[in-house]
Amino acid sequence: MKITRIRIERREIELDPPFLAAWDPNPRRSFEATLVVVETDEGVTGIGSGDTMDGFERYEDLFVGYDPLEIERHAAVLETIAFHAGRYWPLEAALWDLAGKAEGKPVAQLLGGGKDRVPAYASTGDRRGPDERAESALALREEGFKALKIRIDRTHVDTGVAAVTAVREAVGNTMGIMVDLNQGWRMPGDLSPALDRDAVRAVAERLRDLDVVWFEEPLPREDVEGYAALRAEVGIRVAGGEMARTTAELEAFEAADALDVYQPDAVLSVGLLRAREIALRVLQKGRWFTPHTWTNGIGLLANLHVTAGVGGGPYIEFPYDPPAWTPERRDFMLAEPLRVDADGCLTVPVSPGLGFELPDAPL
Repeated sequence: MKITRIRIERREIELDPPFLAAWDPNPRRSFEATLVVVETDEGVTGIGSGDTMDGFERYEDLFVGYDPLEIERHAAVLETIAFHAGRYWPLEAALWDLAGKAEGKPVAQLLGGGKDRVPAYASTGDRRGPDERAESALALREEGFKALKIRIDRTHVDTGVAAVTAVREAVGNTMGIMVDLNQGWRMPGDLSPALDRDAVRAVAERLRDLDVVWFEEPLPREDVEGYAALRAEVGIRVAGGEMARTTAELEAFEAADALDVYQPDAVLSVGLLRAREIALRVLQKGRWFTPHTWTNGIGLLANLHVTAGVGGGPYIEFPYDPPAWTPERRDFMLAEPLRVDADGCLTVPVSPGLGFELPDAPL
């Protein structure tokens, strides 16, 4: 079997009202999904999604004519491209989708088959005050979620901690609470300074007293020493690595024992194969593997298959913050959006590949 063509298709949905993300100063008024379609001479097709794939067309010839099942080779090529251009890991997701279809197995089985369902935490992102966030947390609990994540704007730390406090008072010990400071990366054009180590430590101490599950990306990603010190000195579980550009960045965290929770996104960071390799190592050390998934339903599924395949967890991130961010908005390119079950879990699809269907409209 040989790859004959790789097609890039972009789809967009208008957001009314817009989504006011806590990590982005610009309201999101539309949402674009980029689909990567790998075609073969035997008629087997794989589809992936996640990042924009801008400029990929110039590299298509590095894959056409090769066996799509040589995923180790393709991942290595993608790593060389990432040095010069963009991170085109949605292509690898499409290749795994194709491999699963070719072998008649879900991708999670190809990656190890460790679990068939994973508890999800509601990953919130809309800008809300303490009272509204507490009310939202109670609604999420009613839907079956056992945990949620709250993002804190580093320019309004007190308001953010107040929201975490309000949620803890509202839900008691019935829900886990994760907190994300979003200091590991920046949106394009964001030149605002990061909070320094002392300020972050003060926030961490307040969050520790609120019994948060983890404190995510508290510092810039290059400050590995700061992550290790925060984890050791404050006694709070620390998470990071969601947008690492290379495996070397994650290996630096490993060497310093700087993270409790490793979060590389399979379609935005280092790909499925490398994420699996990292996950197996850190899980052996007693750390957690629960990747970032904030793309769309296809990207979420790719990360679910990796997490389930290696037996990761204890949670999978589920981007969800109604009414601003819903499965219908997130997964508009799918025939059916992904939803959690009554127990707040995501079930791994049993159909071959990544396990999704597109609407009837042809690609």
